[in-house]
Amino acid sequence: MSISVQLLGQDTTIEASEHVFDAPYREDIIHQVTTAYMAGGRAGTVAQKTRSEVSGGGIKPWRQKGTGRARAGSIRSPLWRKGGKIFAAKPRDYSQKVNRRIYRFALRSILSQLLRENRLTVVEQIDLADHKTKTMSAWLNANNLNRVFIIDAELSENLILGSRNLSNVWISDEISIDPVSLVAAEKVVLTKEALKALEERLV
Repeated sequence: MSISVQLLGQDTTIEASEHVFDAPYREDIIHQVTTAYMAGGRAGTVAQKTRSEVSGGGIKPWRQKGTGRARAGSIRSPLWRKGGKIFAAKPRDYSQKVNRRIYRFALRSILSQLLRENRLTVVEQIDLADHKTKTMSAWLNANNLNRVFIIDAELSENLILGSRNLSNVWISDEISIDPVSLVAAEKVVLTKEALKALEERLV
């Protein structure tokens, strides 16, 4: 079974796999996968010291009784300035495990929903004359594209250099696509080669 996908700037369509581009929309699975992807990008390097790790404080500041002041056992108590933290933050791994089957289904569900919303289109190829940002902007304007995610099977140097200064353009090869970029983009543009590669990968 196949489904028709509109070619960019043309009245013709191209046949695509129904299994990949006509999957049911599952908001719960998409949310799970996008949350896991963003969690995996967190550094998790924040570190604070407890009272046992702060230097100094080996001697009792003053005797227990007779001074009129509150009793104190260490100047590194969390109650003191420059003391340790009560619940000190420690380096941690925020990554979440997502099964490969679930991840692939989420990508199929996102791509299918983008197609239903007319936010996904296919282009024969992206052939830029040079690597200038001006050339890339002209191509985007000619195709009425803004806030676009471009996916190609193999990124050309002209595409990489021409789009790197454009804040509203993301580019990726088909292997490196992520659910967050797909959801965030106003329009997703696939080349024919990327389309076929995705069909083989997301079966």
